[in-house]
Amino acid sequence: MTAASVMDPHPTVLKATDIIRTAASFILEHRYRNLPVVDEEGRYLGIFGVNCLLKLVLPKAAIMEKGLESVSFIKETLADLHQRLREVEEQPISVCMSQEVTTVPPDHPLVDTLLILYRSKSSIPVVEPESGKLVGMISYWDVGEHVLSA
Repeated sequence: MTAASVMDPHPTVLKATDIIRTAASFILEHRYRNLPVVDEEGRYLGIFGVNCLLKLVLPKAAIMEKGLESVSFIKETLADLHQRLREVEEQPISVCMSQEVTTVPPDHPLVDTLLILYRSKSSIPVVEPESGKLVGMISYWDVGEHVLSA
């Protein structure tokens, strides 16, 4: 068995030209943790998700490399966080899209794919090696459905 046997072949995707407001609304409305980002030809570019949204609303001191260990002294309200998001909501999702997510080809061995899913704790983009096109996504939900129906 391969990665293709448990992937969703029709995943919801974002386009590289989408703005943060649109992507955030879509992610929150459908309760996605992250979504793959593709170009106009369907080539995989990266992942945009809730961690990006958190990064955008947290104070800069909290997310700086070698930044503060604790920010418990910072007193902000939900309105402050909302304002920080509003300041960037028109920017393209590429400002914090992650390209560091492990991808697998459709013919990748199933058990190794599941190990990658387990270790990464994130959905896995399935990418055709020759074209770079996204051909599916593998989530915990996809695996669970396939295992339970086997």
